[in-house]
Amino acid sequence: MARDFYEVLGVPRDADKDQIQQAYRKLARRYHPDVNSDPAAADQFKEIGEAYQVLSDPAQRRRYDRFGPDFRQIPEDYDDRVGAAAGGGFGRGPGGTRVRYGQGFGSGEAVDLEDLFGGMFGGRGGFGPIPGADQEAQLELTLEEAYRGGKRTLSLDGRSYTVDIPAGVLDGQRIRLAGQGGRGGGDAPAGDLYLVVRIRPHPRFRLRGRDIHLDLPVSPWEAALGATVAVPTPKGEAKVKVAPGSSTGRKLRLRGEGMPNPRGADGNLYAEIKVMVPPHPTERERKLFEELAAASDFDPRREK
Repeated sequence: MARDFYEVLGVPRDADKDQIQQAYRKLARRYHPDVNSDPAAADQFKEIGEAYQVLSDPAQRRRYDRFGPDFRQIPEDYDDRVGAAAGGGFGRGPGGTRVRYGQGFGSGEAVDLEDLFGGMFGGRGGFGPIPGADQEAQLELTLEEAYRGGKRTLSLDGRSYTVDIPAGVLDGQRIRLAGQGGRGGGDAPAGDLYLVVRIRPHPRFRLRGRDIHLDLPVSPWEAALGATVAVPTPKGEAKVKVAPGSSTGRKLRLRGEGMPNPRGADGNLYAEIKVMVPPHPTERERKLFEELAAASDFDPRREK
């Protein structure tokens, strides 16, 4: 029997979203395999992650509160089926795994879900097998992995999956693995598993839709005189021309160098110029800057 998710995180059943998040972060830091060498830490970390995934999602939490550990096996239209058969109401029992009905099952009689499934959907009630419930999990990718796509193998709940990641997948998009969700009852088909893509923050690139943005450091002389400089992209280095007289904030566009789009135009890459000065100029550099300051009447604060 799986432990109660609230017990796993050590929070009360009426805990709000912030309490759940704080509890998860505290426990995740304690049991993360990278910092905890206890052989049992990996299993505890996995259990903590599953509890947080369910309790931090309002829809999943409501179903868990209502049905308990078997909530993933309950079809979305469960109320409609039971209501049509029983002609009565549906409510959650105190333990989360029992339901209470009014009309059709006696006066407030508590019924085990397992017994109810056996009687109502196992064949005697005439409703047929129960399709497996759809399930959802997160799939973390680097920006480069999302850009390139390709096959990836991952493990969830002790099962291994091979996933075809489409090139250019974006944060929040879902990848469907047909028939890999919850098992169906009887001869009913299994549900689907949906992997929600989460793209990790990148130290250099910033993703906005399909466009990729980054800062492009240039020297004062490159900005003033113009230059051809290298700029990184997810698929390798490219060359761009910095026009003479460029200042910080000017954006250079590399058309089509953003995230691929299988259904339309690819995104663009925007390199924003950042003029950088030597942090520790040599004596010669300092002298040349002083000569430039004396010779130039340029005032960047003068109104144009």
